[in-house]
Amino acid sequence: MPTIYPPAPPTLTGDVVTISRFLQNPTLIARRLRTLLEQRYIADALLTGRFQVSGGAVLYETGESIFAPDNPRATAPGSEYPITNLANGTASLASTVKWGSDALITDESIKRQNIDPVNRAFIKLANTNVKYVDSVALSAISSAVTQTFAAGTGDGSGANTWLAGTAADILTDVAVAKANILALNQGYDPDTVVVDDLTYAYAIAKFVAAGYFARETDTANPALTGDFPMIAGMKWLSSPNLPVANSALVLDSQQLGGMADEDLGGPGYVSAGGIGVQAKTMRDDEDDQWRIRIRRVTVPVVLEPASAYKITAVR
Repeated sequence: MPTIYPPAPPTLTGDVVTISRFLQNPTLIARRLRTLLEQRYIADALLTGRFQVSGGAVLYETGESIFAPDNPRATAPGSEYPITNLANGTASLASTVKWGSDALITDESIKRQNIDPVNRAFIKLANTNVKYVDSVALSAISSAVTQTFAAGTGDGSGANTWLAGTAADILTDVAVAKANILALNQGYDPDTVVVDDLTYAYAIAKFVAAGYFARETDTANPALTGDFPMIAGMKWLSSPNLPVANSALVLDSQQLGGMADEDLGGPGYVSAGGIGVQAKTMRDDEDDQWRIRIRRVTVPVVLEPASAYKITAVR
């Protein structure tokens, strides 16, 4: 057998020492958390703005027009230009809330099940945080968005749910909602449609049957890849956390608003990239266990509610 020089260092795989080293390593914890949370928050996909908060609250303005209240006037040579009084949006103040939870992992469970109880704890805490913060953000969006019509009635053709209608009926509703937002002439450009999981399944099935997706390649067909599709220039997303049942949201994700995250600091906390979620692992030697914590200090901020439309009774 050949001799290797220098000899390879010893490795630790699947034992208690390795797991304890993982739980004590902030870099590994942050990487694991980022992997779990990547692409999960729909709140961050709809409210794409990012606000850094200090002092526990964020001040913002909503509904500010992109136009001046007065039209430009013809100005004679040497004359003074007219002054117009620019209006501001409605000032609002939102306080951040610390959403978090802990889980305990005993030494016995790690010894008997290796890394599995650690993975399950991270997954459950991450999923719970995503679910709750998403529901808070979507409730804020739904409350702020007042423009609405029932499925099948936006174009005056009569009520027709997305379940009973055709792919063209679904696309007509979305296109009408988008047209109504564009007609405000405020620089909005709707790019996203959000529905619940069941409505998403019905809609995608109808789009496939109608031949809306390319059949020549697997990578371009969401029916085969499972990726969220682009239809009529808008990305279609699904979430089980929509606060209004049987509804769809058509919105401009670049204008609607953002998530205001606050970094409280504190020793031992690591951040999951730009998502705003923090994690901390703490050793409890008195009880022979580890405590895992995941938190997000944030508040959803809806800046431009007119950049979204709500379609009700979609199924």
